[in-house]
Amino acid sequence: MLLEASQPVDDPVEDVDPAAGRYARIHAVVRRIPPGRVSTYGRIAAQLERCGPRQVGYALAALASGSDVPWHRVINAQGRLSERRGGGGTQTQRLRLESEGVVFDARGRIDLERFGWSGRAEVSRPAETDAARPERN
Repeated sequence: MLLEASQPVDDPVEDVDPAAGRYARIHAVVRRIPPGRVSTYGRIAAQLERCGPRQVGYALAALASGSDVPWHRVINAQGRLSERRGGGGTQTQRLRLESEGVVFDARGRIDLERFGWSGRAEVSRPAETDAARPERN
């Protein structure tokens, strides 16, 4: 089941230093999104106190070029990529996500049921489809 940003988080981020600045806390959560998974601005915000989706966007926009924060794994609630301030960036974001195994539909959307990250700790692996899973004997 896909969790909406308004739903409570079962596994809130407890080990992110509350004394750290808001952007540092946001970056710490984004670093937890495994390769091959995505999260939304609202879902990231729901894991932190006194934080909204726009603050998540601002924190990601403020990243220095070459940052190790996987900003490309954060998308909007419709499963689409959001244009960056000043334009551009979506092609780079799409290429990075595709290289991790994330699939876009014909309308440019990502299936959040399939590729969405719940915020819980999970094995760092791309989502598998039934067809891609090896048979077990």
